[in-house]
Amino acid sequence: MKVVMDAHIHSRFSRATSGNITISNLERYGRMKGVNLIGTGDFTHPTWLSELKENLIEDGSGILKTKTGFNFILTAEISNIYVQDGKQRRVHNIILSPSFDVVEQINSELLKHGRLDYDGRPIFGFTCSELVEMIMSICRECMIIPAHILTPWFSIFGSKSGFDSVEECFKDQTKHIHALETGLSSNPAMNWRVSSLDKYTLVSFSDAHSCNPWRLGRENCVLDVNKLTYKEITDTIKKKEKGFLFTTEFFPQEGKYFFDGHRNCNVSLHPKESIKMNNFCPVCKRKLTVGVLHRIEELADRPEGFVPKNVIPFKSLIPLSELIKTILRIDTIYSKTVWEEYNKLIKEFKNELNVLLDVPKEELMKVTYEKVADTIIKVREGEVKYIAGYDGVYGKPVFDEEEFKKREEKQKDVKIHTQKRLIDF
Repeated sequence: MKVVMDAHIHSRFSRATSGNITISNLERYGRMKGVNLIGTGDFTHPTWLSELKENLIEDGSGILKTKTGFNFILTAEISNIYVQDGKQRRVHNIILSPSFDVVEQINSELLKHGRLDYDGRPIFGFTCSELVEMIMSICRECMIIPAHILTPWFSIFGSKSGFDSVEECFKDQTKHIHALETGLSSNPAMNWRVSSLDKYTLVSFSDAHSCNPWRLGRENCVLDVNKLTYKEITDTIKKKEKGFLFTTEFFPQEGKYFFDGHRNCNVSLHPKESIKMNNFCPVCKRKLTVGVLHRIEELADRPEGFVPKNVIPFKSLIPLSELIKTILRIDTIYSKTVWEEYNKLIKEFKNELNVLLDVPKEELMKVTYEKVADTIIKVREGEVKYIAGYDGVYGKPVFDEEEFKKREEKQKDVKIHTQKRLIDF
């Protein structure tokens, strides 16, 4: 059975999330996207947990189902903020659970350390190794996955508060860590440059804060399992090669933390440039937000382009709504024109991932504009240019060569002014 899984999302009870996140909407947009297994997110939040119990049915497999048969898996994210080795650490971890009973035990233990009702992603002051030890003492079938491992602010390798190795973070509990989430600003190929990560499965999920199809399932894992059960899913992730077909990825340049930069000063820099100024902003003289590409360069012990043995393949895509918006030069992704074009394609070809990955160009052209069909094929083949994201600003794909040149010239002007400021730095 082919499973398209997005196991990292949030409910409407997490900060900075959409109020439209309900089980019915997750199912609706999950089917539209082509995802058939979604993480519940936020099982630690009491109100959301009540809704999960009201709307999802347990059948002993560890996979929960709606009344119409859509699949969910129990997940949550914990924010661990603590001091280790004289430095504040801020790391997010995803937890997978096989049952509501186990969730209740986890929540009961967490309540000894703080509140759960103020945020869907609660914060605790104990270490990551203590979190793993706690979860494993409750149920060995649970899975802990470090989230978006290179994001600057809240991740195991983040430039602002992270570590340089999995072992440094999880210590004697490292034996229970089997997978790492790459995050939107990195892809597997970037992580292959770090040999110490070879033993871990690299997974990709959306970290969606809304149900919209340009968020939900924007990154996912595609598995082939004999039967859809919690154990089959987690075993397939642990075994890495067998049954794990591929991941679907953002182009990392589109992620919000690919380059180094300073959003308030409109400064975006490739690591080679920021290193020259000791990672200080040339405008305000404060520390830059060191991005994911820079961290990879710091951790890497292999050259760019190195491919280890037995890696899981990946495919890079742009969400269909975003692609239509960009090609048709429409200002907002919520436009009626974007949705009409989107819905035509979904009605004809069942779901978004099928459109982006599999439908031949000649079939696409029967339904949509030729330039939309052309661009879908270009994206499949990796022919995408980007103005890279930095310091919380998403990157932007550019498909028009002339427009790309104009944007590049604009970027050069910014960099020239930046270099002039360096004279007085």
